[in-house]
Amino acid sequence: MYRICAAAALVILPSAGLAEGQSVTLLSMNMWGAGANAGKSIDETVAVMKASGADIIAAVETVAEPDPCGEGTDACLAGDASRAKDLAAALGYHYHEFKHNTEVHWADAILSRFPFGAETPNGTGVEINVNGRKVVAYAMNLNDAPYQPYQLLGIAYGNYPFLKTADEAVKAAAETRGPALALVLADVAAEKDAAAQFVMGDFNEPSNLDWTEAAVKAGLQPLAVAWPFTKGLAEAGLTDSFRAVYPDEVAKPGLTWTPTTEAKDPEDHHDRIDFIFVGGPGVKVTGAGIVGEKAPEADLVVTPWPSDHRATMARVSF
Repeated sequence: MYRICAAAALVILPSAGLAEGQSVTLLSMNMWGAGANAGKSIDETVAVMKASGADIIAAVETVAEPDPCGEGTDACLAGDASRAKDLAAALGYHYHEFKHNTEVHWADAILSRFPFGAETPNGTGVEINVNGRKVVAYAMNLNDAPYQPYQLLGIAYGNYPFLKTADEAVKAAAETRGPALALVLADVAAEKDAAAQFVMGDFNEPSNLDWTEAAVKAGLQPLAVAWPFTKGLAEAGLTDSFRAVYPDEVAKPGLTWTPTTEAKDPEDHHDRIDFIFVGGPGVKVTGAGIVGEKAPEADLVVTPWPSDHRATMARVSF
């Protein structure tokens, strides 16, 4: 039995007929192995996906983490036991699996109500035919180590130095995920003829729109940081769908990391690191929300919750 509750603040409507002006619902979910990390079936993950009504899903971490898997070590390479095919079958969707263990992908797939075309030139995304219109969807799980929020807060995560300033954090983040950003932006530029592009996934880096002076004053963040991955996507003309609907980072933090620890846990820092960025001519964000285990953290509540991340969703027209 699964409990599903839509909070009043959720502004996403269920999928309707996709005609003329196209409208799709997107879901980005770090699935934590789709139950495999906890020895579970895919059923709880499938329940989340069905509850979201998503037409296109960035399914991140399609395999279980190796055991043992030390924090920030090369022992954590993704294996081949992907659950993407089984998830797609349960939903009645098409699926596209990306190559594992690259700068952009750890173990990622796209699940779609619509059929796929070719991969983007650098293999960071894949084309989808939405009723005769080409869109491009990207699913990514970027390097989690070194993880700069922990470095700034003195939380040990691998054998990496602690950081003190925003400039140090930006430099370290660019070194960690800059190569991935370059590949994604090159593919976005190469696919500029698409009706819409959706850059989704677990960036393992916060947003420059969240680590602001206002958030510092509210006690949500330790300092203001212009995180380069989200900043780079925005400078390329892509829109953070969640912040398009909820521009106030203090009133609506939208935390996706993590439902597994308490907010005041001194060995963790809760943040928004899962995203849906959208772009393209005439693309409009008409809704957004967080999917998770309980309110008020989640706008759409699904229990039991199967992952160590909350998911993020958006409704987009083009």
